[in-house]
Amino acid sequence: MKNGTMLQEILAYNQKFVENREYEKYETTKYPNKKMVILTCMDTRLLELLPKALNLGNGDAKVIKNAGALVSHPFGSIMRSILIAVYELQAKEVLVIAHHDCGMSGLKAESVLTHMKEQGITEETLNTLAFSGIDINHWLHGFDSVNDSVSHSVDIIKNHPLMPKNVPVHGLVIDPKTGKLDLIVNGYQD
Repeated sequence: MKNGTMLQEILAYNQKFVENREYEKYETTKYPNKKMVILTCMDTRLLELLPKALNLGNGDAKVIKNAGALVSHPFGSIMRSILIAVYELQAKEVLVIAHHDCGMSGLKAESVLTHMKEQGITEETLNTLAFSGIDINHWLHGFDSVNDSVSHSVDIIKNHPLMPKNVPVHGLVIDPKTGKLDLIVNGYQD
């Protein structure tokens, strides 16, 4: 695809979408109907599968996505988004939903660094980050077990000093082919 072609296609489609008032069938409020916030992976297979497998329609849940459905820092943007959903947007439950066959599973920083260098990131830049105290190898490392990763993210959320103790935090793993959910952590039992 030629440079700029994708953006042009998106903008042309969007213009027709708005002109035809197709947005009307998606109208809802900023508050989730089912009072939940979901942290899940950005995997393309989950875009439509995950909501269908959970019986979610437009407006039912706040959905936060990142690589691996990870809470990697207790005071990063993922945790901030979860707290905003709970305190400002009426979410009463949190679901962490990772998936089998995730690209973050077994991901090693060396592979990412090699691709970065192929795209022009210099050793000097990487050294500057290291001298600044950033452990790039740790930051880019994935996880070895999806179940352990989900449990770890649930623990960070559940035990966060700003998270209300009455908010259940559940952990699940979805099959990206069938949509089958495996329960890892039942937040009602904690």
